[in-house]
Amino acid sequence: MLTELFQYNWQIRDEWMQWCREISYEELVKKRIGGMGSFLHTLFHVIDCEQLWVNQMWGKSVIVKDIETIKSLDDVKLYASATCANTMLFLDEHRENFEDKTLLIKTRNGDKLILPHKKILQHIITHEVHHIGQLSIWARELGVAPVHSDLLTRDL
Repeated sequence: MLTELFQYNWQIRDEWMQWCREISYEELVKKRIGGMGSFLHTLFHVIDCEQLWVNQMWGKSVIVKDIETIKSLDDVKLYASATCANTMLFLDEHRENFEDKTLLIKTRNGDKLILPHKKILQHIITHEVHHIGQLSIWARELGVAPVHSDLLTRDL
């Protein structure tokens, strides 16, 4: 079930990137209220968070990218492709262990948390859904229909 929800998010994300090609560059990067402040940086943000969590669970180095270096949809698309491939490998290799594996993290205030991998994967999924809602609001503010994101009408 988790894999299907990741596929749903990736499908919606790809459609948002295609949608963004229909608006001007100025609208793509315009500072807005909420999210990461723009269509471009919000799309980058959900991808970046996905790779951050997956690489931590996998014990791999986290890729550190400065959001300010992301200037185009092509930058985001390349990052998305690499991140999706990495996430799919992780999901395939660890499918049997989601319930058993945990990750120890240190919070910003120094507390330590032990998080089950399954809960982290659920967080990654819902985090992206949250930001899809923000993109939809911004699209409506522009007077343009957002990407249709109804799970019930999609083939995964």
